[in-house]
Amino acid sequence: MKTELTTHDTTRIDDTRISAVRPLITPALLEEKLPVPDAAQALVEASRAAISKVLHGQDDRLIVVVGPCSIHDHDQAMDYARQLQVQADTLKDDLLVVMRVYFEKPRTTVGWKGYINDPHLDDSFAINEGLEMARRLLLDVLALGLPVGTEFLDLLSPQFISELVSWGAIGARTTESQSHRQLASGLSCPVGFKNGTDGGIKVATDAIQAAQAPHAFMGMTKMGQAAIFETRGNNDCHVILRGGKAPNYSAADVDAACALLKAAGLREQVMIDVSHANSSKQHARQIVVSGEVAEQIAQGDQRITGIMIESHLQEGRQDIKPGTPLKPGVSVTDACISMEQTIPVLQQLAAAVKARRAR
Repeated sequence: MKTELTTHDTTRIDDTRISAVRPLITPALLEEKLPVPDAAQALVEASRAAISKVLHGQDDRLIVVVGPCSIHDHDQAMDYARQLQVQADTLKDDLLVVMRVYFEKPRTTVGWKGYINDPHLDDSFAINEGLEMARRLLLDVLALGLPVGTEFLDLLSPQFISELVSWGAIGARTTESQSHRQLASGLSCPVGFKNGTDGGIKVATDAIQAAQAPHAFMGMTKMGQAAIFETRGNNDCHVILRGGKAPNYSAADVDAACALLKAAGLREQVMIDVSHANSSKQHARQIVVSGEVAEQIAQGDQRITGIMIESHLQEGRQDIKPGTPLKPGVSVTDACISMEQTIPVLQQLAAAVKARRAR
């Protein structure tokens, strides 16, 4: 008697809230289409090593991660990169400049999630195009001789771009995430962990300790295959002070953060984000805060190893509105200072490093 095979129907309990499933390009295919030139590979290697030397006290320059809050237009990003490269080259003896190239935006509730998720800014969610456009932009910025930094928010997207990134950030909302700590432990670049949104530093020191340790976790290979990754741990991690309920960039705040780091057996060093809560979300105050941080550096504080600045071609921000053209060079997420305002800030920071070195 023939046994009839049946397929068990799980449609009532599986994917009940999924409206569509679309194919995703593999990292290997994207890398084959947009390979890494030798010059870009050399720049990434050299800049990662240089950042590591700063973090380990072997280079007294200041790491400066500066650029738009988020990328939304290739040509405008390249215009910014060309202008920044001039400053990076001029100030290279004192500043190690990394362009902020952020493709993924964490949202408090909802909103535009960034260049990878929605590259056309129209809720079409052309993610395959977004991945290609993001990788192409990174390659174009590297071709100018400028290293790039980004925030790692999604856990799969690093496979598409991470070999091009010289420095990475884990944001205030994800510093406490075990998955992001595991990711950081396997990333090939130095990684900064921001303090929590409430201003708490311990969550970031815990994250550094976790990221320094080996981990095993599930992920996706470059070929798009599910796999188990085993990491060696990342010894190039550090804290980013970004404020919380109050700003936390003062000398007393640096002392408090370094005391926590010392108690945890970690290097006493911080990067200061002059945006976000440290500027009370007033973009122009970044200039004031940068000046106060520069004064601390000039007074000889070796523990301040880096600074983050949100800067675009033009000052301010704008909303994405269907049918309304965007103003060129203006952020569509957090408000930024202009490149014209940024240049004196960079010069002031470079002078502060010279003064620190001379003490």
